[in-house]
Amino acid sequence: MKKIIFAFAFITVLWSCKTASSSIAASTKEEVQVTINLNEIKDDKVMVTVKSPKIYTDEITYHFPKTVPGTYSEDNFGRYIDDLKAFDKKGNLLDVKKTDDNSWSIANAKTLDKITYLVNDTFDTETGKGFGNDDIFSPTGSNIDAGKNVMLNTHCFVGYFTNYMSIPYQVTISHPATLWGATSMIDQDTSTTNDIFATSRYAELVENPIMYSKPDYTTFNVNGMDIQIAVYSPNGKLTAEDITPGMKKTMTAQKMFLGKFNSTKKYTVLIYLSTMTANDAKGFGALEHPTATTVVMPEMMGKEALAEQLKDVVSHEFFHIVTPLTIHSQEIQNFDYNAPKMSEHLWMYEGVTEYFANLFQVNQGLITEEEFYTRMAEKIKQANAMNDTMPFTTMSANVLVKPYKDQYLNVYQKGALIGMCLDIIIRGKSHGERGILDLMQKLSNEYGVSKAFNDDELFAKITELTYPEVGEFLKTYVSGTTPIRYETYLAKVGVTKSIKKMPADVFLKGKTRYITVDRATKEITVVPNIELNEFYTNLGIKGGDILMAVNDKSYSLNNIYDLISDSKNWKENDAITVKIKRDGKEQIIKGTIKLPYEEKESFEATDATKSALKEAWLKA
Repeated sequence: MKKIIFAFAFITVLWSCKTASSSIAASTKEEVQVTINLNEIKDDKVMVTVKSPKIYTDEITYHFPKTVPGTYSEDNFGRYIDDLKAFDKKGNLLDVKKTDDNSWSIANAKTLDKITYLVNDTFDTETGKGFGNDDIFSPTGSNIDAGKNVMLNTHCFVGYFTNYMSIPYQVTISHPATLWGATSMIDQDTSTTNDIFATSRYAELVENPIMYSKPDYTTFNVNGMDIQIAVYSPNGKLTAEDITPGMKKTMTAQKMFLGKFNSTKKYTVLIYLSTMTANDAKGFGALEHPTATTVVMPEMMGKEALAEQLKDVVSHEFFHIVTPLTIHSQEIQNFDYNAPKMSEHLWMYEGVTEYFANLFQVNQGLITEEEFYTRMAEKIKQANAMNDTMPFTTMSANVLVKPYKDQYLNVYQKGALIGMCLDIIIRGKSHGERGILDLMQKLSNEYGVSKAFNDDELFAKITELTYPEVGEFLKTYVSGTTPIRYETYLAKVGVTKSIKKMPADVFLKGKTRYITVDRATKEITVVPNIELNEFYTNLGIKGGDILMAVNDKSYSLNNIYDLISDSKNWKENDAITVKIKRDGKEQIIKGTIKLPYEEKESFEATDATKSALKEAWLKA
């Protein structure tokens, strides 16, 4: 699970990723038929009926996943299942025994015809404090709000019979005509109140989430890939049209960067916007699938702030097309949902993916070189704050248990930096002709969607496809305990460490917040009795003042993220007008912007003799 805390800490933002999965083969042509009834929802519970295939054993167990790949936590989705019953063809009840949080054993299974159960949603139970423990991370969970929205992550609603994971699943969903199901699956029923979806096996079903809500979506095509953006905004503050231009620009750039990688013809982005009330989602971020991404964000973020966050969040998830959705190990290919064995190679699945999500932006001109260096410097700072001697392969293989799970966040810091160093090594040895994207292309040709590698053979294969220096790096720094000297590798492309005076956050310094919010009145207030920064003192704004508007744009709790996002575009000495309320009286303050500054470590290109290699690294 990818967790990132926004610098402006009104909420915690959690990002998550999900990998490809498979199941055990079963030699039968029968199918599992599932019926989900969204028309009769009571107490946020949905009735599900599962018609079983022919069972040849006296006893059979029906399971829900303990873990879904990529979340790196034991979530026990069976906790949200109530009143599971089993019936024979005559409608007689069969004996059912719950054997653990996720499993129900059914007696006289040879006579089994169907099972029924109720599904509770997970959003209602979130506290926002226990993700990876008691809470289900929102993009992995479910929402059931009758007549308004159902976030239908299929692993929350549908389980599997032991040894029957590889037979086809047919899922029929009845729903109100006012609700439309956004998904990458093809609806085989033309009616407006019934959907039928068919998948070849359980793992394929799990990889296809559906979001039911009032239709709000856009579609566009990028280099042969049909992309669908669907949005649920409970208060109608944002629409798919609002964010589509930015998404199209970003995903077009990604497709240009990836070049030969084109593993899917249709891709769906499901965006659920939370009200952040007591019974709504609190785990913000995204979860990727081969042909879809589920995203949960706070509705109050506003158009500009949400668009900016989506650029980074969806970019990361989309790059999972490369790995692990195309390139992955046996542990992922044959994922065991209730006794998972984790792969050693999170450095590649999450680290290289995160590296690509940053590299493509400088490669395609979406950010400057300086911005890219600043991002890498921040990753170095965060990686150095974690356990820098814990072998990455060991952490990855044991990521579900302590102390390794506590280091998971490092896959997005040190994991991305590992990708950067490998990219630089390959560029240097090939005189700029090849990089890590070329390596991933070769690995996809060697393996691919349906052919997995063995964990302990990957390093040797990578070395064979590249250079001995790459293999030595992996052995020393990825499976070894030696910390990486990042400056050594950046120097190879003429980039050295620098200290830069950079604009700081107007509203936050370290753990000190300069503004707070009254949830009752929704007013934004400057925190009293603290030393304010230059922005406030220059304008004469005092502690206790209520910020009502800036440059004629009104702000409150409802759009506080717009204020934060807008402040990122404020420039030194630009004119500014601030409307405040002081001691109950409104007044207008006019002046110029003075930003607070702070010294930050970054990098800059200083060796012109290596500029050609640097250009190949960042722009080729």
